[in-house]
Amino acid sequence: MKKLFNILYITLFGFVLLSCSDDDKVLLNNVSNAKLSSDKTSVVLDELIADQNAISFTFTNPVFSPNVGFTNALEFGVEGTNFSPSVVQGLEVGQTSYSLTHLQLNNILAMLNVAPNVAKPIQIRLKSTLNMATVYYSDVVSVNMTAYTPNPDLIYPKINVPGGYAGAAGYADWEPTNSPNLFSPGKNDQYRGFIYVTNPNSEYKFTINQDWNGDKGDDGTFTGKLLETGEVNIKAVAAGTYYINVDWAGNTYSSILANFGVIGDATPTGWNSDTDFVYNPTTKTFIINSIALNNTGVFKFRANDDWAIKFQPESADQTLISGTGVQSYLSAEGTVTGDPGYKVTEAGNYKIELDLHNSAYYKLTVTKL
Repeated sequence: MKKLFNILYITLFGFVLLSCSDDDKVLLNNVSNAKLSSDKTSVVLDELIADQNAISFTFTNPVFSPNVGFTNALEFGVEGTNFSPSVVQGLEVGQTSYSLTHLQLNNILAMLNVAPNVAKPIQIRLKSTLNMATVYYSDVVSVNMTAYTPNPDLIYPKINVPGGYAGAAGYADWEPTNSPNLFSPGKNDQYRGFIYVTNPNSEYKFTINQDWNGDKGDDGTFTGKLLETGEVNIKAVAAGTYYINVDWAGNTYSSILANFGVIGDATPTGWNSDTDFVYNPTTKTFIINSIALNNTGVFKFRANDDWAIKFQPESADQTLISGTGVQSYLSAEGTVTGDPGYKVTEAGNYKIELDLHNSAYYKLTVTKL
């Protein structure tokens, strides 16, 4: 009898819990949708005023009954793509307006793979998310936007390489705000780039945010390990151009000499020898002031009279236009397919200039004299 009573009790208790659970269910109503508006119907972005506001959005939040918490974000997408892909800009709780500078908006368009210098209709909507799952959207606002070709110096993360060598290279000695930089093309903690050293045994360190706070140097073993506290200066034993890689989070670095020259059957010495570049501290570029090039052969740029490190086109032979800078690629970084070279359309004497200050955009300019 007692056993039967226990079974009935448990059954009844479960029914009560189930009944309470059903009674406690709350129906959530979206009383009113969010509303979004923009102060522009078209905008042409301009790098010369990159830090000024380009566009502003105002919005009213959605209303739910009962009142529940939610998060807001602005979502951007190219018209006709149904927001796939999209770029999402998070908003603070309670915020009812949001502005973007020319640089910020241009970066969004770059992430959406929008080509520069051509007007493109971009759609924007307010995205309200409840419990990380349920999403409500405002009506879509459409704005014609014209992007510019972004300056790689502004859009890629960088660290600084202050040191006693920098003044002779056209910067300032031991000054993080005026020193060569190593950039992160992957926008991660992997930085790389070049510095030019005039005097042997010149010393340097790595800083971030153009400030000495958090600077790093060698751990004293000179085996490529970095320390933030108790570090020593890194030494460039020989004069020349150094190719440096830094894993900022992993606290490691590497540094190798990489002195470049031009070689190829388009040059006077063919494939037998290189014509070396000379560093110009005024322009902070590597220059060959005059070299005869023919229009039947090709040429490449290699380091240390060897083929391990080369500057080349990305994937196919490239014919250069006199005076027009183009992006060049470093084979050691895995950005080159095949073994392409450069050409000119007209034989003659040329000035060649390599701008290596930003590893996210190595720039080559060949100008007919």
